[in-house]
Amino acid sequence: MRDGESTPALRPAVVDLGSNSVRLVVFEGLGRNPKPIVNERATLRLARGIEASGRLDPATMDQARAVLDRFRRIVEALGAAPFEVLGTAAVREATNGRAFLDSLAEQLPGVPIRLLSGQEEAVLSAAGVLCGIPAAAGVLADVGGGSLELARLGSGKAGPVATLPLGVIRLSERAHGDIVRARAIVEQELASVPWLSEGTGRDLYLVGGTFRALARIHIAQTSYPLNIVHHYTLGREEARDLTAVIAGASQRVLERLPGLPQRRIEDLPFAAVTLRRLLRATGAARVVFSGNGMREGWFMRLVPPALGAADPLLAAAQEFNDRLARDPALAPALIDWTAPLFADETPAEQHLREAACWMSDIGTRDHPDYRAEQSVLRVLRQPGVGLDHHARAFLALVIAFRYEAERTASFLAPLRSLLDLSSANRAEALGTALRLACTLSAGTPRLLAETALARSGRRLVLRLAEGRGVYAGDGVMRRLDRLAEVTGFETALETISALAAS
Repeated sequence: MRDGESTPALRPAVVDLGSNSVRLVVFEGLGRNPKPIVNERATLRLARGIEASGRLDPATMDQARAVLDRFRRIVEALGAAPFEVLGTAAVREATNGRAFLDSLAEQLPGVPIRLLSGQEEAVLSAAGVLCGIPAAAGVLADVGGGSLELARLGSGKAGPVATLPLGVIRLSERAHGDIVRARAIVEQELASVPWLSEGTGRDLYLVGGTFRALARIHIAQTSYPLNIVHHYTLGREEARDLTAVIAGASQRVLERLPGLPQRRIEDLPFAAVTLRRLLRATGAARVVFSGNGMREGWFMRLVPPALGAADPLLAAAQEFNDRLARDPALAPALIDWTAPLFADETPAEQHLREAACWMSDIGTRDHPDYRAEQSVLRVLRQPGVGLDHHARAFLALVIAFRYEAERTASFLAPLRSLLDLSSANRAEALGTALRLACTLSAGTPRLLAETALARSGRRLVLRLAEGRGVYAGDGVMRRLDRLAEVTGFETALETISALAAS
């Protein structure tokens, strides 16, 4: 089994008994990239009223029991296992929280119900972020309804963690709905975490539904071409401007904002105030939104260490290859075959080239008139957690030209807007080379092995083994000329008795 390959027999399921919402996620298999097949939420706002009464509301607890009964039935119907319920800030801090969990244990016999400490929440959230962004370096902030979890990230692991009573519901109640008072509360609480300043010049990773709502607003306002929050990134000043607008807006103005989930309206100003103060406390240069959090961190603890250590981007690309390619063994051969064309690539560029080779044959079973467009959408919108938006756009553009998309095709416009000119040109060159390779080989490593590219300066030579089933027909020559046009190389064709003699 390849490093990132899933073990599909299991369907792990987890309930996040959160302070704002109660959510069930069922994952398919134990792969390097979590694959949710059920993601169902009920917004119950368990944290509401705890600041004043110290207790969970009886009516809300009854609603939660009804939701948990449905979740149990879903898990049983899917045959999901293991199954665990995680209690967080509202249950942890309510005086009747333990009694509530005891009642759930009677309702869900045999189901582990675990009450997390704030530190445990932070550690799980950090594991979730690192699942999708292994190189994350900076500070993680996970906002819920009852608490704000913080963690320092670097070198692929979490450092110190902290938990503060700054969830959006809790903050609103502590401030009696007053934004100015909320600002002072957040500033005071953050001052108790001295290591936050170690995030200066690095990234601030945001987790939690209310933070993600900020990203959705910005995506809608700017007509950003990719409606995916995971890995959405804002510069420091962009983020400050956004928080200023949201924190100062009336409810009527917020209701008119595009992209805003209506259930988040009352919480959003408090999330904006928290983010603005986090930017000040951390000195972060950028904000990076994460679609992963505590639930994915829980999932990754089930994944064998060797599997979890696999590269998430390559694991996602390899899964495409295993599922859709005519011959899954072609991709490794393409990695070697295309290397001479990119002899001056950086490690990051090589990483993307290898991922593109793994994805190079994913459209063969699609309708021939729509292979390019269908493959682009498949790559661009895939749920793979290891892909930032640049990687999505680059790989999608490579695959577009692998299937000979017209340069002026409308579905390529969003990709180009996400890439600089150099990256776009490189994607076109790689896609054109992959098209030539697949034409020569008919998607088989056996025939590809009878061909090779060799580069000397600005001269690129295509070598074909004589009498081995590969020859320079019209299609090959047309695509070789196209490669010359795209790369600016002088190309030549050599027919030799055997590649080994070259």
